[in-house]
Amino acid sequence: MGRGAHYHVYVVELSRDVLFEARFRKCNPAYVEGQPCVYVGMTGLDPDVRFDKHKAGIQANRYVTKYGLRLLPDLYEGFNPMNYKDAQEREVEVGIDLRSAGFGVWQA
Repeated sequence: MGRGAHYHVYVVELSRDVLFEARFRKCNPAYVEGQPCVYVGMTGLDPDVRFDKHKAGIQANRYVTKYGLRLLPDLYEGFNPMNYKDAQEREVEVGIDLRSAGFGVWQA
């Protein structure tokens, strides 16, 4: 792992109550009922630390602060850590893959 390879993509499971948010629903027209709702992000921190910051409202996404339940490491652990550019690309890829599987996805 090189000096720049300290970025992580992470996935947070959101409560299905997020589906009552019109903006979230609008961004997920292909959502399949019963599939998870998630937030996909990237960070230079450990994903556990980043999740805690979201929940504390520090540089937080409002959906994670309000609806975040837990991290879903099975969806991201295999490719962390990585450099910044790779993390940016992987974040987008993960979001696309999860949407294709019918998940409700939010990305900042």
